[in-house]
Amino acid sequence: MKYDDFFRNHPVFMASMFKNYFLKDDLGGRGPESILTYYSQRGRLLNVRQGLYAVVPRGMCQNTFMPDPFLVAAKMTSDAVLSHHAALEFHGCAYSVWQHITYSAKKPPASMKFQQCTFKGTRFKEKLVNKNKEYFDVLVRDRLGMDVRVTSLERTFVDVLDRPDLSGSWEEIWRSLETIEYFDLDCVIDYVNLLENATTAAKVGFFLEQHRELLMVEESHLRALRALCPRQPRYLDRVKRKSVHLVKFWNLIVPMEVYERAWGEVL
Repeated sequence: MKYDDFFRNHPVFMASMFKNYFLKDDLGGRGPESILTYYSQRGRLLNVRQGLYAVVPRGMCQNTFMPDPFLVAAKMTSDAVLSHHAALEFHGCAYSVWQHITYSAKKPPASMKFQQCTFKGTRFKEKLVNKNKEYFDVLVRDRLGMDVRVTSLERTFVDVLDRPDLSGSWEEIWRSLETIEYFDLDCVIDYVNLLENATTAAKVGFFLEQHRELLMVEESHLRALRALCPRQPRYLDRVKRKSVHLVKFWNLIVPMEVYERAWGEVL
């Protein structure tokens, strides 16, 4: 059938993609919306949300089929980029698997739950938008035959420290980042510069200093980040203000559990 190729090559798609794909074709007098409704009623398509569909493989039941959550997140908007903890998972670097999938976009819709996953969109940083750098260090990778955008390990590293609320506990963040054996540190510093956030620069510098030998961090990298740090002490975690340690070099007040990497200790 004429739509099979499209369904085969687009396991998750927006209605606008379907419309544009068949823009010049004769649809037999029917509009794209009526065709999508027809296939949804026949069990061939699963309506994820308004204007977003997942293709149900032949032989599978519409009521039990679970589309790939990374594909769903990557197609939530036309400019969506898998980011934060979802990017860690995509790259195989997350300490634990989440059912919260985060993506970045200019104007993401409200968070929504579909099947077992919650999809949360976050706006691109204003500094990036103003500089037309929303896609700085964003990669295009294949996922089940479709191209998806995902932040690189370098950008993800900075993003999860910049927005820890999107990436879990400090143990989750630290253990995840510690699985990564290499960063292009010049790229990391370039991205930190783009964000223009002194506290984020201090967080990145503190982590790199903690893992200096493992990540082959040079003094020049630390100096570059130190120049971007706040002049007055800032909290690594604005909520956890007890049992903390001031790291003077970075002007960063760090919870003791992070400073000592104390999680998992058996008392």
